[in-house]
Amino acid sequence: MPLITEELFLLLRNDEGRLERYGTATGYGLTAAMITDLMLAGRLGLTDDKQPRLRVLSTQPTGNPVLDPGLAQLADRDGDKLRSLITKNSLNPEQRVAESLAAAGIVELGGKGFLGMGRERTPVLNPMPEQQLRARLAAVLAGSTPPTVADSTLLSVLQGLQVARYVLKQESGGANGRQLGNRIEQVVRSTPAGDAVAKAVQAMNAAVMTAAIMPVIATSN
Repeated sequence: MPLITEELFLLLRNDEGRLERYGTATGYGLTAAMITDLMLAGRLGLTDDKQPRLRVLSTQPTGNPVLDPGLAQLADRDGDKLRSLITKNSLNPEQRVAESLAAAGIVELGGKGFLGMGRERTPVLNPMPEQQLRARLAAVLAGSTPPTVADSTLLSVLQGLQVARYVLKQESGGANGRQLGNRIEQVVRSTPAGDAVAKAVQAMNAAVMTAAIMPVIATSN
């Protein structure tokens, strides 16, 4: 089963391997998705505070090359505010995600921009995973399929990064930016929250939106 982090990576880039929307704070989104994946794996949790703080539940490796380096970095950050973690450049798993998807034959690691600067391109080799993902999200937005925690997280992160209307132009059924935002909010609220993990993920979604929308200074410890 693909990681939420990997699915978000595919959504944020076009088939040529460039960002769908220039200037997107991809690091915030991917870090949030990674933390969510680690919560679903039972390694992390969040407090019920108004500004949730990280809880490290277990440092046992997951065996996943995308998640385990992040887990090791977060091991000594128990009690840190979630929003501050999302904005740390050092936690951004983007390169590991690209390498994981390349190893699976889904994307190819390409070159960078002029003079080797900028973000590495990752042209799509196998479009099927993203096509299936987009069909799934379209069904969720249309109300024909109930959302999973992964769906809710992906939609919320895209909305928090202010790129949902661009990334999901086809999947939104012609909705404008405000309509799509309202629909995503409904989806997030309707995601089953009967257990601690689901409640924590909803708190994560709110923190992502706050971190992405409000001006912050990204730090790299």
